[in-house]
Amino acid sequence: MRIIGLDYGEKTVGVAVSDALGWTAQPVETITRKEENKLRRTLARIQELAEAYEAEAIVLGLPKMMNNSMGDRAEKTLEFQKQVEKRTGLPVILWDERLTTRSADLVLQESGVRRENRKACIDQIAAIFILQGYLDHLAMEQKAQDQE
Repeated sequence: MRIIGLDYGEKTVGVAVSDALGWTAQPVETITRKEENKLRRTLARIQELAEAYEAEAIVLGLPKMMNNSMGDRAEKTLEFQKQVEKRTGLPVILWDERLTTRSADLVLQESGVRRENRKACIDQIAAIFILQGYLDHLAMEQKAQDQE
């Protein structure tokens, strides 16, 4: 069971994928576009990746505000969710992504990655955090069911 994780941004989409057992998330790539509303190629690439990895689902980071409200970015993400579902035919699960990009930036800083080099991979790292959070949630649910 492979799952794809997405970190949707204004001009980039970070992509991660789970291992076949659904335990760990690994980076795949960052899809870039010139304008925020130009999504045709982005959606086509996500579909290609979903097919190549034989994904069963997609986890999409939902950027809620710290007070749990939905801002402009979250509304755009909900629209993107619909487009990805329509294009791929896969369920797109929303996952709270608050502070994932900040956490990714801190990890890269602590790893000694220079500021100018962080842009190339920060979205992939954020996608890993989103997907890994979801995979950990699934594992905890499974463990709770096994104990019943």
